[in-house]
Amino acid sequence: MDTSHLKNKLEAELQKLEGELTSIGERNPSNPADWEAIAPDMNIPAADPNEVADSIEEYETRSGELKELEIRYNEVKGALERLEKGTYGICRIGGEPIEPERLEANPAATTCMKHLENPK
Repeated sequence: MDTSHLKNKLEAELQKLEGELTSIGERNPSNPADWEAIAPDMNIPAADPNEVADSIEEYETRSGELKELEIRYNEVKGALERLEKGTYGICRIGGEPIEPERLEANPAATTCMKHLENPK
């Protein structure tokens, strides 16, 4: 299987995800593999509880978005690592090749269609 096209798709997606992650978060200095949402500016006059509540709500929204992006980021990184190791495109459950159309739709897929629908 020629994986160069899929590798290009994965690299482009990884770059896009890094940009999105950087716009709402930053790498955890204690664990560079982890991302944290950027904390809101809490230098808001204490007299306006609505602005404080809005800032907290915005932070919580960012945290949720960040988690979703981080999950996909790790999936894409894992796929690129599998490409380097020569294990890309092999179902992690059954060991059979993942269908090319599945990889085209989701280049970071780790299972074939059979095991996507019935992971046993």
